[in-house]
Amino acid sequence: MTIRERQEQFEREHLSPYAALSAESRGRLRPISECEVRTAFQRDRDRIIHRKAFRRLKDKTQVFLAPRGDHYRTRLTHTLEVSQIARTIARALRLNEDLTEAIALGHDLGHTPFGHAGEAVLNRLVPGGFTHAEQSLRVVDLLENEGEGLNLTFETRDGILKHSKGRGRLPGEDLPSTLEGQVVRFADVIAYVNHDLDDAIRAEVITEADLPPRAVKILGETRAKRIDTMVKAVIRASTDRPFISMEEEVLEATEELREFLYERVYTHPRVMAQIRKAEHILEELFNYYLNHLEEIPDYMRRNLERDGPHRVVCDFIAGMSDRYALDTYARLFLPEPWGLM
Repeated sequence: MTIRERQEQFEREHLSPYAALSAESRGRLRPISECEVRTAFQRDRDRIIHRKAFRRLKDKTQVFLAPRGDHYRTRLTHTLEVSQIARTIARALRLNEDLTEAIALGHDLGHTPFGHAGEAVLNRLVPGGFTHAEQSLRVVDLLENEGEGLNLTFETRDGILKHSKGRGRLPGEDLPSTLEGQVVRFADVIAYVNHDLDDAIRAEVITEADLPPRAVKILGETRAKRIDTMVKAVIRASTDRPFISMEEEVLEATEELREFLYERVYTHPRVMAQIRKAEHILEELFNYYLNHLEEIPDYMRRNLERDGPHRVVCDFIAGMSDRYALDTYARLFLPEPWGLM
């Protein structure tokens, strides 16, 4: 018996009857030989974490654009916080931690530079629209590995595609097919609600005293206490059940904090002023590359006939980090001091 087979046997014997078993995966887009050491979901996790798209998350905005402060979240630190929260919940529920981690690490690979501001620009410019969840799947299927894709399992791909829950009541419709994917969906919200509040307080956009009193009373007065309350509410509501949910009182308080973020942070005048600049930059870049397709990497241009120029340019723009987008904009549109050209 190989190490992988022993791990698969452990999953069958010890995980919840509602857990996804790696030996029973619905498979990959293209068949591959099994690894002697790692399960299918462990290989998915490893394929994601070693990719360029994952490394670029370190320079992609969470809320505050291209932050200079060392302690503001980026898309990478958000991803790591989601992974930690999701694994804690998955372990408590005896679900498959490897699948949970793979989904969490890959869920934002398709996010644009400048956060949701970039997403809104591309959604407006690209025929058929744009969402970062669909782009994350496109990254792992078509764009990473020089256009070869990562050939992940169905379960990981499904969790990545269906991880996002925008404004509105949790858990929402079109849920992931696995409980591990549903765990990541909750973990994503738990992570960003708490760290976006933390960053907003650090940026002096809001203060602790501004937080909704009822939500604070239910969830806790510190970020650590609020995360602890939310995580335990998910665990208690989901133990030995074929779905993932959160206790109603905590769910209502969590949604109140989310609404507070939309009303007081994401649309704050200081934040919006920077968002408008970012939107201008990305629109200018999009139009430039639409007229200079030859400057886009070859492996992306191979998709021109199938997907059309707008989608190919979108792939290139969405993959940029904040820093790369700013540097490219400066190179293309700002004059250089004479003698440095």
